[in-house]
Amino acid sequence: MILKTKLADRVYTFDSVKEVLAKANELKSGDQLAGIAAENAQERVAAKIVLAQLTLNDLYNHPAVPYDQDEVTRTIIDGINKRIFHSIKSWRVQDLREWLLNDATTNIDIQRISRGLTAEMVAAVCKLMTNMDLIFAAKKIHVEKTANTTIGRQRTFSSRLQPNHPTDDINGIMASVMEGLSMGIGDAVIGLNPVNDSADNVFNILNKFEEFRSKWEIPTQTSVLAHITTQMEAIRKGAPAGLVFQSIAGSEKGNTAFGINREMLAEARQLAVENGQAWGPNVMYFETGQGSELSAEAHFDTDQVTMEARCYGFARAFDPYIVNTVVGFIGPEYLYDAKQVIRAGLEDHFMGKLTGLSMGCDVCYTNHMKADQNDGENLTVLLAAAGCNYIMGVPHADDVMLNYQSTGYQETATIRELFGLHPIKEFEDWLEKIGVIENGHLTERAGDASIFLDQE
Repeated sequence: MILKTKLADRVYTFDSVKEVLAKANELKSGDQLAGIAAENAQERVAAKIVLAQLTLNDLYNHPAVPYDQDEVTRTIIDGINKRIFHSIKSWRVQDLREWLLNDATTNIDIQRISRGLTAEMVAAVCKLMTNMDLIFAAKKIHVEKTANTTIGRQRTFSSRLQPNHPTDDINGIMASVMEGLSMGIGDAVIGLNPVNDSADNVFNILNKFEEFRSKWEIPTQTSVLAHITTQMEAIRKGAPAGLVFQSIAGSEKGNTAFGINREMLAEARQLAVENGQAWGPNVMYFETGQGSELSAEAHFDTDQVTMEARCYGFARAFDPYIVNTVVGFIGPEYLYDAKQVIRAGLEDHFMGKLTGLSMGCDVCYTNHMKADQNDGENLTVLLAAAGCNYIMGVPHADDVMLNYQSTGYQETATIRELFGLHPIKEFEDWLEKIGVIENGHLTERAGDASIFLDQE
């Protein structure tokens, strides 16, 4: 294993695979904050040259956190198909990249090989790709998962309806739900971030969601994004939970900061399978985002792209319905500006799909970041071109509870028109039934939430 190269009459030497991975990463303010980024473009290129020549076996033998010290590492390594891994372990990272981009390589080929890839391999190949490479490779991969409905089918583009309210007022929440549904939003999930993380509050909101969903026969799933232990308590009290949610990290220490571990997630998944409202088999919903491990001092001197890939490797063990990267939520300390947010969104989407996950993206930014709504729309279009399964639908793209900017209802509608895409089939049929869609296009009634007041 060679960790040095000569570039423009200078020899660049790296001390470890971890250092190569970090310095081969595209510029991220989080890596600079952690003190692990390349010093300049020349060193970044040198690291990419070294990384390209490493084998998949080199990466297998050098996880970001040692196997015996980290539950996430053990979950990832124990979960890969060893026969597939041994058939490709001599591939160099550049070989994997060329194979993924080859026109002859199909979705089936990629899904098979992905079962033999660890997170470090996924992150490594990502670092050798341009933005267009990430879009082209991700577009090939189709990941379908089923809860009450099936997400990820070709020619579909879905959305999470996010009706957050600053006081959890149920009337305000339901007004946003009605408006979003009238715009064709919510086929991925109707999912609320609650202000009050109590089992009683989660119970009441889930009951209201299910009462409304059942009354109007809406083919979708619901979720209240409280801590997973709160959701479990609500389910045990009889709440009709659809998808069980949790934010996850790329290290055991990061997950400990979230108050979770693998055993807890497995218990929650089983509880949802046995007592949840969603038919399944895919009943989990995870969120991630570059920089969360560094913010918890749980990154182990590892770059944020590699840590993000480890989130996906960990998530794979629970076969979730959906995963999304909340790509610009933490702020400029980790992703400084729109250029870094766009790159991170394309990286995360590609890495999640390559890991075998049904990936979406919360295309978002904080108010103190060097980004604006045009930047968010740029990333949304690029993700749609890459075959992203879903994005967010937030009233007016402004989350008044979490205080950040995301995508509104109109972005999903526009992407569907622009690319000739559709909601999930059963959901689209329902939208036609209530008069919101006709022949694949929104009608004049779209956006009129009073549709749902007719029978109140």
